[in-house]
Amino acid sequence: MPVLDADEVTTLISDSGIIRYKIKTPKWLIYDKADTPYWEFPSGVYLEKFNIDLEADAFVEADYAYYNETAQRWTLRGNVKALNLEGEQFETPLLFWDQEGQTVYSDSSIVITRETSIIQGVGFTSNETMTEYTILNPTGVFPIDEEEEEESDDIIVEEQEEDL
Repeated sequence: MPVLDADEVTTLISDSGIIRYKIKTPKWLIYDKADTPYWEFPSGVYLEKFNIDLEADAFVEADYAYYNETAQRWTLRGNVKALNLEGEQFETPLLFWDQEGQTVYSDSSIVITRETSIIQGVGFTSNETMTEYTILNPTGVFPIDEEEEEESDDIIVEEQEEDL
């Protein structure tokens, strides 16, 4: 049985007196007497992370979330969306956030929408703010500047001619 069963919650979480997170959820269950204490958000969650200056430096939302207190690891499922400081939007069906290791990762499909391109792939790893990331098995559509393409072609042709 949960020790906390709360509806329509908005709360701030601090660490050493400094606000680190804002959580907003329709339903929050806390099982702190379980062998592995955890929080569950069966109806979804919206989470903001604040930097030391109390500025939101990342947000994430999902249809379902589970937080393992011992491992300090979040599991987010279903329509997971995040927006980083650079305005890049991430969308995936499954996301893990390791607070202790300060990493975010997934082995599922990922779509990253940037101002000028859309990157897709399967699997990725990132820092907590999702500003430095590696996409495994990437695909995408990137606009190409015709002048840059011509310069690139010239270089390739010159290199090929030199090899002859």
